[in-house]
Amino acid sequence: MTWNPVTGCSKITAGCKNCYAERMAKRLKAMGVERYRNGFAVTLQPDLLEAPLHWKEPRIVFVNSMSDLFHEEVPLEYIQKVFTTIEQCPQHTFQILTKRTDRLREVAEALPWPRNIWMGVSVEDDRVTHRIEDLRLVPAGIRFLSCEPLIGPLDGLVLNGIDWVIVGGESGPKARPMKKEWVTSIHRQCREAAVPFFFKQWGGVRKDLTGRELHGRTYDAMPVVSSDRDVVRNHKRATA
Repeated sequence: MTWNPVTGCSKITAGCKNCYAERMAKRLKAMGVERYRNGFAVTLQPDLLEAPLHWKEPRIVFVNSMSDLFHEEVPLEYIQKVFTTIEQCPQHTFQILTKRTDRLREVAEALPWPRNIWMGVSVEDDRVTHRIEDLRLVPAGIRFLSCEPLIGPLDGLVLNGIDWVIVGGESGPKARPMKKEWVTSIHRQCREAAVPFFFKQWGGVRKDLTGRELHGRTYDAMPVVSSDRDVVRNHKRATA
C-alpha cells in the first residue's frame, strides 16, 4: 500500500520526464480532491503523519508514491516526524525511494534508521549512478535500486552494499522504449553479485500486453532482512 504524508514534486532528471504522479495529481485536482488543491506543487499532509500507527496488521508500505520525501521543500523536521512514525511501527515495512540523494546524504545522520526502513534510489541510466554511492553511505537495513523507468544501459553497476535491484520499463502514453539487452545486463550483474533481482514490467503504452516475463519466466526475488547486528556490519563493509 502507499502512504503519502507529502504530495507533489518537481522534475530534476531524465527519469522524471513522463512522471505518472504528476499526471495523477493534475487529474485529482481537476476532480476537486482537496489534498491535490495545489496540483503537483509540494504540499505537506500533516494529518497523515500518524496514519500507520492505526494499521494493526503488518503491511509493506511505499512512502510518498506521489512525491519525494527528500525534496528540498520538505523541512528536515517534517522528515524526522515521518521517520519517527516509522520507528513506532516495527510491524510494518516501509520502502522509501528518492532521486535526491544529495539531500538524503546530507540529513541521514539526523534521522533514526530502524530495521523496517528499506531505502532506495532511482537509477534510470548511467548518468545518475552517483546516487548508488550516496545510498551506500546511509545506514539503512535494506538498500535497494529502482532502475525504473530504465531508459539507458547500466553495464558497470557496483553492487556491494546493495540488497535488492528492481528493473522496469516506462509505461503510459509517452513511454520510452526499454531494450532487452539493458535488462539482461542488469540481471547478469545481480546474479554475479548475488543480489536479489525483481523484474517489474516491460512497460510501454499497454503494459498489460507486454507483461513482465524475462527469459520465459518472472523474477520476484526479495531482499533478505538482516538482524540489527548485520545492519551495522553491512554498513561498515559497504562504506569501507
